[in-house]
Amino acid sequence: MIERKRRPSTPGDIIRAHYIEDRGITVTALARALGISRKHMSDIVNGRARIEMGIAARLSKVLGTTAALWLNLQAAVDAWDAERMARKWHPAAPLPTAAE
Repeated sequence: MIERKRRPSTPGDIIRAHYIEDRGITVTALARALGISRKHMSDIVNGRARIEMGIAARLSKVLGTTAALWLNLQAAVDAWDAERMARKWHPAAPLPTAAE
């Protein structure tokens, strides 16, 4: 398998590039449409907050996408981060094999 060299784009990166910048939607307007605080929306856009299931479902309705899109983007970032954190980790004790 080919290893990725860079961290995947966060859901906030996609929101910023394709909705805020391209369509001129403000963070405030998007937060209001989602029923969340402007601060929380800003944290999502700037990669300081994760996309949870409820927000993904709301984004899908407000932006005309699917909840799976936002959850998959978040899962890719989470997996990347977890793999990087676990690089130097080793199991405390090996598990026995089936032959043992």
